[in-house]
Amino acid sequence: MPYETGAKVKLTRDVQLTSDDAAARIGFPGPLFLAEGLEGIVTGAAKGAGGFAQEQAAIFEQQVREAALTGLAAGLADQLRQQVIGHGAYAAGVGGRIRYRVRFENGFVLDGLEEDWLTAS
Repeated sequence: MPYETGAKVKLTRDVQLTSDDAAARIGFPGPLFLAEGLEGIVTGAAKGAGGFAQEQAAIFEQQVREAALTGLAAGLADQLRQQVIGHGAYAAGVGGRIRYRVRFENGFVLDGLEEDWLTAS
């Protein structure tokens, strides 16, 4: 179900904002997440690149996020994501998905949230 600008939504899953390395650089002991159920307002939407490569990149992201990698493994996964998956995901594929920008009640703004990460609130 597409969301209009101004629609109230909430997260259907935890969303990781930083890797272990990035969290350590800004003084956090581990990665920073936004919690499932956090409410916000849709401030924009854009149709993103789609296709097979994009779907595979999303699967990779989900598996890495669920694995909760630490240290060297997290760094290697980030490097793989940036060097291989990222280039293929945006260069290939036809079709697309709508991605949303949401301003959450805690002040965070996330861009690129997929529709299945959100539900109406």
